[in-house]
Amino acid sequence: MKIYIAGPMSGLAEFNRPAFMFTAAKLTGRGHIALNPAILPDGLLQAEYMDICLAMLRCADVIYLLRGWESSPGARAEKALAEKLELQVIYQEEDRAA
Repeated sequence: MKIYIAGPMSGLAEFNRPAFMFTAAKLTGRGHIALNPAILPDGLLQAEYMDICLAMLRCADVIYLLRGWESSPGARAEKALAEKLELQVIYQEEDRAA
């Protein structure tokens, strides 16, 4: 499956990249394709990040929500689109192998 990783980034140390990278590695190890927004370079505008991320999400079968996603306006928007597209939603808290 193609799994898009969503979660809080803005205002966090290293933009929370370690959590995204760990999750991407775990999902890849399970045989999935991880769509990881944390690989994007620094320096883009928020609207540019969202444009790229929403395109990635539209390619996914599943959205994987990292802990704290509720505090992120971007992750909330991504979840709303995923629900509209009827993607499967996985919450990190409920991932038994997390």
